[in-house]
Amino acid sequence: MYLYLVQHAEARPKETDPDRHLSEKGSKMAERMVTYLARNADMSLNRILHSPKTRAVETAGIFYERLKPEGGMEEATELSPMSTPWGWVERLSQLEENIMIVGHLPHLQRLSSILLCQDEHQRIIEFEKGCVICLFRDDSGIWAVRWMLTPSVLPA
Repeated sequence: MYLYLVQHAEARPKETDPDRHLSEKGSKMAERMVTYLARNADMSLNRILHSPKTRAVETAGIFYERLKPEGGMEEATELSPMSTPWGWVERLSQLEENIMIVGHLPHLQRLSSILLCQDEHQRIIEFEKGCVICLFRDDSGIWAVRWMLTPSVLPA
């Protein structure tokens, strides 16, 4: 199973946009990221799941429009920034399909740490807004980082 973890793209400041829509820079960066992935990564993706927050919904929508996973795109519970990741650990252990989760820190940080070293307090991956981390679970249930792509290393 492949699990793609995506931190939402840059959003507008809460002071000027309480709903935190993506900024113009954030939207363009997410489009660049998914365009690069669609051309260069061998991604097998069945479904996109996202948090209910506007910035995650909009980021997920940009990825969905380009990647068109057969299972669609849907809001999922327990993906807000402060949600506990343990429910997702259990769900992921039972899934066989390849999914993308578009969410927030610290939730994604904690989830990836649990999957990779069973300790949510260890910082294993350094997330960046708009980054995509591909994790792979082998037949024995062990997770490993397959690859990671951040906006700062994308070709111009």
